[in-house]
Formats: sequence, C-alpha cells, structure tokens
Amino acid sequence: MTAPARVLLVGAGNMGTNHARVISRSGDAVLAGLVDPREHVGREIAERFETVWHPSLPDLRDVDAVVLAAATEAHYELAMEVLGQGVPLLVEKPVSDSLLRTREILDLASARDIPFMCGLLERYNPAVLTARSLITDPFHISATRHSPYAPRIRTGVSWDLLVHDVDLALLFMGSDPVAVDAKLGHFHPDSSPDSEDVAEALLEFGGGGVAQISASRVGQRKIRHLSVYEADRLVEIDLLRRDVTVYHHVSENSADGAGRGYRQQTIIEIPELITSNEPLTTQFERFLSIINGTEDAAAERATILPPHRVIHQVTSRDQGAG
Repeated sequence: MTAPARVLLVGAGNMGTNHARVISRSGDAVLAGLVDPREHVGREIAERFETVWHPSLPDLRDVDAVVLAAATEAHYELAMEVLGQGVPLLVEKPVSDSLLRTREILDLASARDIPFMCGLLERYNPAVLTARSLITDPFHISATRHSPYAPRIRTGVSWDLLVHDVDLALLFMGSDPVAVDAKLGHFHPDSSPDSEDVAEALLEFGGGGVAQISASRVGQRKIRHLSVYEADRLVEIDLLRRDVTVYHHVSENSADGAGRGYRQQTIIEIPELITSNEPLTTQFERFLSIINGTEDAAAERATILPPHRVIHQVTSRDQGAG
C-alpha cells in the first residue's frame, strides 16, 4: 500500500484554509505543515487542522509536494525555491505577477520534469467536466462572470475573474486564440488606478471561432454563466448552480397561420453530472495523480501558459500596448 503524500501548504488566507481542509480530509495525503509569516493566523489554522506551523519555508526533504496559496507577489521566489529542490507544486492562479516570471517558473518545472499545476479551479467544476464530455465542435462561446465589489481583492478583475473563463474558452475550443482584443473599465472609487473593474475580451480562433468574455466586479449580483454554441445545439453552463442544459432548436412557425406571433419548438436536455465532487477536491486528486505518474505531467504543464498569455495581452492594453 502506497503511503499518503506529505503535502506542505503555504498560505493561511481564505484559499489556503480551503486547501488545508481538502488536504487534511484526503485519504491519499497528509497535511505535513502550514507556512505563513503571520504567527497568530498561521498557528490558528495549523492547530485547527492538526499540523505544525512554520513562519517560512522549511527544509523540503521530507515533503512530497507543496501547495502554494500565498499572495501573488510572493509566488515567484517561493515557486522557484520549491522547484529548485525538485518538489511537485500546485500554485494558485496566477502563477506569478508577470508573464516573464511565469515563463521562468514553467521552464524550470519543464526542464526538470517536475509535476506542476495551476489552481484554475473552474476546470474541475462538475458542470464544466460534464459539458466537456458532450461538446465536440464549438464555434462560439459567450461567458459572463460578474460579482459585487470586494475591497479585499487587490488585483484587477482580469486576473481575479476573467482568467477563469479565458481558460475555459481555450479548453473548449481546443486551441490558443489567433487574436485578442479587449476593453477595460475603471469605475470604483476604492480601486487602485492600475486595477480595472470591468474587462470585456474578444478572442478569435483559427477556423473562425469566437469567444466573448465579460468580467466585472462592480455588479450587483454574482453571475457565472457560459454558453457554448455548436452547429446543432447550445450548451448552457451555470457555474454557480453547477448544472448543464442542452438546447436543440427544431422549428419556428406562425402561431396562428396569419403571421401573428410565433410557435417555436426546442428540445431541452438536462444531462446528469458526471461527478458531484467539490472542484477543489477534484483538482487536488488530479494533482496527486500527476505526482504518482498516472496523469501526464507534461500535458498538464502545457495548459498553464496559454490563459496567462491571453490575460497579459488583455491587461497590456491598459498600458497602451497592442
């Protein structure tokens, strides 16, 4: 019987606490320690999940993997240190605070063939997993991800929200975009000048495919909705309710034979979800599979840079770049 993986967690914030819960509940892993420079926070979370607190990254010789959920600005140095010791790493998005540094991290992981994942969590939403098993030839994607304002989010909406649907669009389309256009808006008085509140992106794909993606953090309700169009059907994905609805248009005729009104026939299918697991649990299980070699580490690494590259193109437009 294989011993549980010893996993060190870095970061005791909201996301770090969720990771601690998932790791500690796993039958295939143990939470080997928790790192956070804030002693009062780190000790409290470590004690809650019955592990040891460290103020900084400890020696990793007895650690099988690391989950990095610290502040984005700390990702680069921590990731390079972990990978430099040859330890598998799961890092929350974005991988780093610049595209150049993200490339450096991925290049090191690839050069040493170290299992590496990025926490693009919507990939593991049960509705997304179900829809991906159904969709074969999409040509148009429309995505909306809006939220009320959250003062604790310091980054702009592109890295906080837009990145998830950009990632999904690339996965559904099966390729990188050939062109990216975007408009950014700054509206909230409490946002910093370099942190956009609204991002509208248009992605063009080879063969004519198009994805329209809208993200906002100045909405009045939470919306997480994705529509994927194929020639003969529409697949609607509600990421909050975690459900999928498939529409097949059959016909449209006059309601009364005299042209007044219309009668439309549409077949509606509601497929059963292929899993009901929490996305964070599914993501962690995949990480463990990559570590033990049952999933392809190189293939996983190859999916990480493309959405980062698109968001870099989107945010660069705020600085006058093309």
